[in-house]
Amino acid sequence: MSKTETTEQDLAEAGEQLSTAPREESAHGGGPTLGPIGWIRWFWRQLTSMRVALILLFLLSLGAIPGSLIPQNSVDDLKVRSFKEQHDVLAPIYDRLQLFDVYSSVWFSAIYILLFVSLIGCIVPRTWQFAGQLRGRPPAAPKRLTRLPAYATWRTEATPEEVREAALGMLRKRRFRAHGTGDAVAAEKGYLREVGNLLFHVSLIVMLVAFAAGQLFKSEGGKLIIEGGGFANTLTQYDDFSSGSLFSTDELAPFSFRMNQFTGTYETGGPQRGTPRTFEADVTYSENGGDRKRSVIRVNEPLEVGGSKVYLISHGYAPVVTVKDGKGAVVFKGAVPLLPIDNNITSTGVIKVMDGYRDSTGKKVQLGFPAFFVPTYAGKGSGMMFSKFPGLAFPALNLSAYHGDLRVDGGLPQNVYQLDTSKMKPFKGPNGDILKQTLLPGETMKMPDGAGSITFEKEIKEWASFKISQQPGNGLALGGAVAAIAGLAGSLFIQRRRVWVRAVRGDASTGGLTVVEMAGLGRSESAKLPEELADLAAVLHSVAPTAPEADEADERAEK
Repeated sequence: MSKTETTEQDLAEAGEQLSTAPREESAHGGGPTLGPIGWIRWFWRQLTSMRVALILLFLLSLGAIPGSLIPQNSVDDLKVRSFKEQHDVLAPIYDRLQLFDVYSSVWFSAIYILLFVSLIGCIVPRTWQFAGQLRGRPPAAPKRLTRLPAYATWRTEATPEEVREAALGMLRKRRFRAHGTGDAVAAEKGYLREVGNLLFHVSLIVMLVAFAAGQLFKSEGGKLIIEGGGFANTLTQYDDFSSGSLFSTDELAPFSFRMNQFTGTYETGGPQRGTPRTFEADVTYSENGGDRKRSVIRVNEPLEVGGSKVYLISHGYAPVVTVKDGKGAVVFKGAVPLLPIDNNITSTGVIKVMDGYRDSTGKKVQLGFPAFFVPTYAGKGSGMMFSKFPGLAFPALNLSAYHGDLRVDGGLPQNVYQLDTSKMKPFKGPNGDILKQTLLPGETMKMPDGAGSITFEKEIKEWASFKISQQPGNGLALGGAVAAIAGLAGSLFIQRRRVWVRAVRGDASTGGLTVVEMAGLGRSESAKLPEELADLAAVLHSVAPTAPEADEADERAEK
């Protein structure tokens, strides 16, 4: 064996097990073909490799993008319906690809299950290997320390035993794992790098488990509440509700709350005019029938009660209207929530009178009033109606009127914000057109032939939409994320390195002095390793200084 080969072998042995990363096995051509068991082993090795784990982690991040950009059924079912109505071509494609339910889709589940298996298959053997390294000792010093990237040497009058003893004490004081081996001291430091690496990957598994638990045991639903209205956490109270496959409705936290008032403020001037400044809902809540408490729910500041979180999602206006029949009897009075369609809260909806109204012949008839509301009326006289500010500066309500069958008694689900006119007839105005009128607060629109009236009351309430969410894995996911960051920081900023100190009695050419050699080897190249070795050499040199005869010999050699 040549000198070069011997040196390379020494360096390989010196750097052995500085990492627990699995070794790459090279494929040798011309070998026997793989059988079924061989292919299974090959597939398992590929799946549990760090390269595949990183690819799967990237795919998981990539797969989460549609969940952020496309409305999700689990978050806002109303937005999903609106998206489907506006995109006739894209919606069926998205449905087939499960893009409206990304996080519970088959393809997303397959990615994180594969990632889960990959991480476990990668971590378990590395953990056992690392545990073996902790039980073992740093390897003996290579034959030629001069070949290592950081190296220092001098001659001293101290005996080799004194030098090795001083080196052992110094290295242990610096928190190196050190021991004597032959004519040298071997030491190693930086095991926390591998601890951080393993902690990072274990934390990813914890987050995957937390995500899976959250999907299986979660519950979330939406509820629109008008000022003065309330909510009790039972299934029948939700406007929409979804839950994980292992969730039971018996697990719904027993609490209730009432929205006392909603406050929304906006910039009134400058280039940011109309920009929201404050959205907050003042609520009174109680848990499990206990004492009632006050709280304020703001955007990104949910109410936490009974293990659930109540988020403020959106808001709008609910004009109060009064509908009377031809005899002047009130058949409907209340606040009707309307849905915003732009940033200035221009809103649309339908006022439906399902019971209590009779026409001139005494027949029971249902009424429907398509409504168009603007909080700050603009466009009067131009044939257009729009809002120029989201606050209630100059509210106006445009109404038209229909009578007939609303088709709400057929048992089929119906959008409460839309009017089905297939079995309804419009009231006609004086010119024979569909009766329409724009009302200001306090004004009344009368229906023809003494059929009754509808009044836009001066009181205008606000509504807020809440999401009530119960996610049992959130705390676990947060802990996993914090641990992952800590582990990643450790694996990036802690360097694992080895240091050797050799002290031997020199021959006649050295005057019988002790030759001291120090060398260091890190897992990766770093400017800090030579600096650390120089610092260690300085400390050891103060105990075993250079012999005067060695200095004179060195000066003569230089001349």
